[in-house]
Amino acid sequence: MSTSPTRVFVARLAGVQVFDPAGDQVGKIRDLVVVLRPSGLPPRVLGLVVEVFGRRSIFVPMTRVTSIDSGQVITTGLVNMRRFEQRPTETLVFGQMLDRRVTIRESGAQGLVYDMAMELARNRDWVISRVALQEGTAKRFGRRGQTHQVEWRDIEGFAPPEEAQGATHLLAALEEMRPADLAHVIHDLPPKRRGEIAAALNDERLADVLEELPEEDQVQILGALDSERAADVLEEMSPDDAADLIAELPPETAETLLQLMEPEEAEDVRRLMSYEEHTAGGMMTTEPVILPPDATIADALAHVRQAELSPSLAALVYVVRPPLEPPTGRLIGVAHIQRLLREPPSSLVGAALDTDIEPLRPDSTLEEVARHLATYNLVAAPVVDEDNRLVGAVTVDDLLDHLLPENWRDTPAPLRGLGDGRNLRG
Repeated sequence: MSTSPTRVFVARLAGVQVFDPAGDQVGKIRDLVVVLRPSGLPPRVLGLVVEVFGRRSIFVPMTRVTSIDSGQVITTGLVNMRRFEQRPTETLVFGQMLDRRVTIRESGAQGLVYDMAMELARNRDWVISRVALQEGTAKRFGRRGQTHQVEWRDIEGFAPPEEAQGATHLLAALEEMRPADLAHVIHDLPPKRRGEIAAALNDERLADVLEELPEEDQVQILGALDSERAADVLEEMSPDDAADLIAELPPETAETLLQLMEPEEAEDVRRLMSYEEHTAGGMMTTEPVILPPDATIADALAHVRQAELSPSLAALVYVVRPPLEPPTGRLIGVAHIQRLLREPPSSLVGAALDTDIEPLRPDSTLEEVARHLATYNLVAAPVVDEDNRLVGAVTVDDLLDHLLPENWRDTPAPLRGLGDGRNLRG
């Protein structure tokens, strides 16, 4: 590791790209795996948790790392593509050590861990040698607290945790992650740590993450929240995802949360829950881009530019007669974003409609939805009731969520790369 610095602050490694010797990207660092040792010995760094393509986390032993810094990591040799599973003797640096409250032995002062330094020992092992602390009493922890570094041997408090642990610095290290990536990190953590991270996320961010988690994780995290906050988070979720999650809860709990939600939000969710699960009505969203025919092309483009819209929802604008909230007035047609981009901004959206596409019905089956999208080369399609009123839209994302196996988020995509580094974890 002659090209590596002898000391690396680990929080700076979050999201850093990992490359093989040929310069091809292997993945991104999501965590580090260490073993805590007795008698004040510094933890030994076993390796990296790397997210590879397909959102699978694998283990890359430090013996495979030839260069490491805050910009990139270079590995050598074959990498085992088996999904990473944390062993009982192992500790995750980002997931379980950041934000831990520890005590400085000499002074008795307490602090929160916001970073750690690892360095190469004489025996060529990487170890956690120093800890960056933010000092203060329990009531004074915050960004303005005094910060400094101490040697690992000079602190105590890294025994298996029982007390509550915050998540401020872990989330700071992972704040640039997309919701799907953060969900993947949370999924691999112990339930207690998951709950602490959920408590630290704001409602909107937690809602985005929940939408990307398996149902079992969603129910566990939501169940750990108080009812008021759980209802607030459900309001931030897309109605179709909220309906799917509420359907997994005990009926009494589901009704309590629906009562606590804003009436309009709850009404959308109840309507979606009234449809059969594997139908267009059961998978659609009630929040597509809906405009009247006298809106301009500029209006339409402004709506589809909203950052919170998925690409599939932004692909179509649904033009209807008032009212504009589902169930709307009569559906007139849809406007494709490619057509909108070719029209003068001052033109009316009603003049750029595709009126030839037959809409779906709420009771359309998965097969019928799939055939419809494939036939017309669509990534989204309108769903209307018997009076041709728009009640929602189905996207290809919704369809795939229902066509794939229930545990698809846990099932890695096929990847190249063989070899076994698991026996190098000590």
